[in-house]
Amino acid sequence: MRIDLKTDLIVGTVMSNYGFCQACKRYGIEYHLSQVGDRYVIEDMLRLGAVLGGEESGHTIFLDYHTTGDGIITAIQVVSTMLKTNKRLSELSKLMEVYPQKVLSIEVREKKDLNTIPEITCEIERVKKELKEDGRVLVRYSGTQNLLRIMVEGPDSKKVEEFCQSIAEVAKKHLT
Repeated sequence: MRIDLKTDLIVGTVMSNYGFCQACKRYGIEYHLSQVGDRYVIEDMLRLGAVLGGEESGHTIFLDYHTTGDGIITAIQVVSTMLKTNKRLSELSKLMEVYPQKVLSIEVREKKDLNTIPEITCEIERVKKELKEDGRVLVRYSGTQNLLRIMVEGPDSKKVEEFCQSIAEVAKKHLT
């Protein structure tokens, strides 16, 4: 099944579910992951020529219709797709597997460059190596708070939880 796009490019954010990235690959759709925030998604959409983008929070942007995330436009597009494909929403939702995702936030005293803390970078690399191409790790500071955000995704929810906790424990030792 193909969706109608002027370009085979969708812009998401670094917080987009890994299952979304895998589904894009499977269906031959290029994807670009921007920084978190509607403004970054729109900037990248305009720069790259994409007409569809959004955030994990549900903000979906259809540049052909509007420059901000709009739930009504999103609903109309979903219903339109259901009618064009003659499929129920439950069938369409099976086109993408949602990967288990764990996000932890740790309050930090200051936002030290993580690359200067080998224990943290080594633990992140260990987890990435164990996940291989079956998951993803994102460790970043909040843009608005003194928080370190740790996100781990993969096919096994138990492992995802363990990996996220192990990175968090190492980070707590060095940042709190």
